[in-house]
This record gives sequence, C-alpha cells and structure tokens, in this order.
Amino acid sequence: MKLLLVTAGTRGDVDPFVVLARRALRAGHEVRLLVPDNSGVDTSDIDVSSLGVDYTQLIKQQGVSIGAALRSYRSVVRPVMHGVLIESAKAALEYSPDVLVAHPKILSAPLVAEALGIPFVWVEMVPVLTPTRAFPAAGTIGRNLGPLNRYTYRAAAGSAALFRRDLAEVAKLVGNRGGRSAPPAATLMPISPAVLQRPPDWPATVHLTGPWRPPAEGVLPDHVADFIAGGDFVYAGFGSMAAGDPVARARAVVGGIRRTGARSLIAAGLGGLSVPPDVLDDDVLVTDSVAHDLVLPLAGAAVHHGGIGTVQAALAAGTVSVIVPFIADQPFWGARVHERGLGPSPIRQRALTSGRLAAALSQAGEYRPAAQRVARAMAAEDGPAAAVNIIETLHR
Repeated sequence: MKLLLVTAGTRGDVDPFVVLARRALRAGHEVRLLVPDNSGVDTSDIDVSSLGVDYTQLIKQQGVSIGAALRSYRSVVRPVMHGVLIESAKAALEYSPDVLVAHPKILSAPLVAEALGIPFVWVEMVPVLTPTRAFPAAGTIGRNLGPLNRYTYRAAAGSAALFRRDLAEVAKLVGNRGGRSAPPAATLMPISPAVLQRPPDWPATVHLTGPWRPPAEGVLPDHVADFIAGGDFVYAGFGSMAAGDPVARARAVVGGIRRTGARSLIAAGLGGLSVPPDVLDDDVLVTDSVAHDLVLPLAGAAVHHGGIGTVQAALAAGTVSVIVPFIADQPFWGARVHERGLGPSPIRQRALTSGRLAAALSQAGEYRPAAQRVARAMAAEDGPAAAVNIIETLHR
C-alpha cells in the first residue's frame, strides 16, 4: 500500500506517527509522512514532507492557553489552520495514496478521501471524536454527565465550523464539488486498554491499539546518568506548557520534592519550568528534556502535566504519576489515572504549592503496585503492529 500519514501539533502529536510510519515501512508498505517543522523528532529514515507550520515556534511566541488562542484567532490560528488544511490536501493530491491516516486537526481529511475515493483513518490521540455515554470528551468538562456525556463530543464537530471557508477551498482544490465527506473506515486510538477501558457503545471500527511508542534505546548523557546514580530522585517536566509563571511553578515543584527528601530531575521543556538560581543546589539537575523510557523506570515518581504520551510512558515504566493538568485533555487523564487507582488526585496548575505536591508524592507508594501491574500488561502490547494490521484490512 501507499500510505499518507498526516499529523499536526507538537512533539507529542508527531512521535506516534513517526513510530507508526516506521512499523508500516517494516511491513513492506510505501509511506509518506507529512509533519510540522521543528518538532524535535528524528525522521531521518522516513519520506517526509513539511506541513509548512512550526508549532514549537508558535508556543514560544504566545504560550499555551485558550485565552491566547482566542485573542490570536484571526492573526495566527486561522492563517495557520488554513495552511495546514491546504498543504495536507495538496500533499494527498500529489502522492495519491491508497489510504489516508490523519490526526483530527486535519479537518480536511474526510473531504480529500471522498474526492480521491480512498479510505481514511482517524488517529484519535485522545477521546474527542467518538461519542460515548461512559465519559465526556477529553478537554470539554471535568465531571461525568452520564447519558449526556455523548453531547460533549459535539465540541470537536463544532470546531470545524470555524473553518468553513477554508474547507470549502479544500473541496474546490481536490475536486469535491458536492463538499461531501467520507466517513472514517477506522478510528485508531494509540491508547492502552490498561489505561482506558473500552466503552461498550463504541462502534466496532474504533480500536484501542495500545500506545505507539519507540523502543527504549540509546544512553543517557553522562551528567544525567551521574545524577541518577546519586540516589533517589523525582522527575518533573511540563513539556510545552508555557503558561502562567514558570519560575514560581519551579519553586513549588523543587520545594515539594525536597520536602520528601528526594532529589529533583527537572526537564525545562518549552517553558513549563524555569528554575531560578537561588533554588539550584546539588540535589537539583535541570535539563531541556530527557528520554522518558530511560529515566522514568528509575524515578521514584513523575510530576507532569498529564499529556497522554507522558501518562503512558510513566505507566509503562511502572512509575506513579502526580499530574498537574493545564489545558485540553490533561484534566481528563488526571481524572482517569486517579479513578483507576494508579495515582493520587491531580493538582490543578493554579493550585500547585510545595505542600500539596509533597503530600501527593508521599502517597506514591500506595499506588505503585497498581502502576506496576499496568506496566506488565502494557509490556505485552504492540500498538504499532496492531494499527498496521487494521490499516491493511482496509485495502484488501
């Protein structure tokens, strides 16, 4: 098969697609990957095209918040989304794939698939498209509404209305005169069933494949390895969550970890944490980023924002998470982890203090046996292989 894989967002949105592309190549398929610029992911062995947008730079310029997105809708969000929709449509026309595999941000995928007469697959990184009574759509509401949960999934559909004119331009570009949208042939969720229980009301075309994570390989930089060898430590990193006051947040994080008697390995990310000089000491190491697969199995606990990639990396390592959610799907995963007995109750970003963090970290031992059971279950999963097998059935 010729597969076109298209994703949009930061590293957490790109990494799984790169893993899937490599597995599809190993299975003998021809693959082209369309990704944002400057994601930080190694794609050297893959046929890659640019989506023409740099989300990393956007975050550095305006941070991450709903308010910032609303304020910059006309000047930034709309032009970026227009480029994403047009460039992904052009790439599909040029490549002429047998199957189109797309991130939900690629709103044009159904229009393009209909015009080309090919099946397309949604990669639902988190539950936002497929309605269920079991839980609300990630990123919409914090409490369970029972039967009304299904209505929260209309939010994702409503977002497409903001880009009607852009989608009409895509339809014209690809020759979809009626503006009809193909239904997804399958929906893949790179999520472990050990993390999210499959609701009984999902259609059979929706698959929890297990995470698409690269194998642990490589070695840690010497200074990180030396620090880890020095004794008990807690990992803390908030990735691209450049919001609020990263200095005050770092004070609270380091202070909370110190109260437990552990040392702090801090991943500064794209501005999530900024440790001031007066907080630094021998018990703190600050680095831009770390390889989760190499670090988390050795950490006493992991303090992070609750993105699904980090949640699953910590659980696969058998490491208890203390989640400090900021936006989007992060409160959803914080709630799921706690409800399933895998970690303490999440701490809201604005409510983070040294005392609250120390209290949560002191509970980590209670949740460690459950986290380790999930790690054993996840070790038996091969998410990328399961995904490729499903995609292959669409073209037989």
